[in-house]
Amino acid sequence: MGDNGAGKSTLIKAMSGAYVPDQGDILIDGQKVTIASPQDSTRLGIETVYQDLALCDNLDVVANLWLGREAYRQIIPGVLKVLDETEMERQTLDVLKTLDVNIPSVRRPVAALSGGQRQCIAVAKTTLRHPKVVLLDEPTAALGVAQTLQVLNLIKRLKQQGLAVVVISHNLRDVFEVADRVVVMRLGERADTFDIKNSTSEQIVASITGATYRKPLTHE
Repeated sequence: MGDNGAGKSTLIKAMSGAYVPDQGDILIDGQKVTIASPQDSTRLGIETVYQDLALCDNLDVVANLWLGREAYRQIIPGVLKVLDETEMERQTLDVLKTLDVNIPSVRRPVAALSGGQRQCIAVAKTTLRHPKVVLLDEPTAALGVAQTLQVLNLIKRLKQQGLAVVVISHNLRDVFEVADRVVVMRLGERADTFDIKNSTSEQIVASITGATYRKPLTHE
């Protein structure tokens, strides 16, 4: 969490390989690694879902999940191969079932889906690569109440599967709903880290703004 310009999106882009940091170390499983491109990030088990989702509205759910990494079936080994639509659809249905994502049809164009469903598809797309970490940039921004609940439930299911989930959010209610730990950034640096179970929204807001939190006086 952090105010506008705190460095949240810049940090995510450095972790995802979109930016190459000038200094500092990145450790994965205790080992120092170099992330100089999105391909490096993916290879290390990091998947990112940005606010724009990077979905193709004119393609159906299956095509979006498999875009750029399509499954093929060999007709003449080493000579002729065709798209394996049956296998891609089967795995798409399996992934959506595992994440408990309800879509009327996986052959429906993404443009026909709700905002919450589109966000879930973008997240499901990342899980096909079996990541260790999923980075979500403002996943509930501009969503209605029901759609926000759908996305928050999806984040919980990712956690239940043992994935680490890093969420950028301005919404304290969402953060207290799904987070275990809150890292507050301010002016490009880490300002504070909070254990969500032992913290209040007032403490986090004070850290975001740079104010000093004072516990309210109680009258006996």
